[in-house]
Amino acid sequence: MTTTIARDTQTRAAAKTTPVTGIVVGASRVVISFLFGFHGLQGFGFFGGIDGQGGGVPFGSFPGWWGSLLELVGAVLLFAGLASRPAAILLSGVMAYAYFTVHAPMGLLPLQNMGEPAAVYAWVFLLFAAIGPGRFAVDNLIKRRR
Repeated sequence: MTTTIARDTQTRAAAKTTPVTGIVVGASRVVISFLFGFHGLQGFGFFGGIDGQGGGVPFGSFPGWWGSLLELVGAVLLFAGLASRPAAILLSGVMAYAYFTVHAPMGLLPLQNMGEPAAVYAWVFLLFAAIGPGRFAVDNLIKRRR
């Protein structure tokens, strides 16, 4: 009985996956990681910096400088689709940490504490960790060569 239920669940899950699904997931991963990379660069003073005046976080400071470094490296890895699941888990954790330590003390809801981008990114990266990189990923090339 349980084997039948498990097989039926797998059949339904497989039926929902189409060739377009991998393309959409892959394209979403590329676009989201590209946009997220700019957040990491802001910590280093690019694109107006953290203060809108081009200021970056002090070198080596925690959590600002290290968070910016993790955001940038993670975004590059996710963009390429290289070690995408570990990178996505790491980025989800970075954004959850940012939300709870920086934004949540200012208010309960993300719209009140300006933490909506951090919350959304945390959940999107968790989704990529769960479903994988989709198409156009270096991970897929490595898997095929094995």
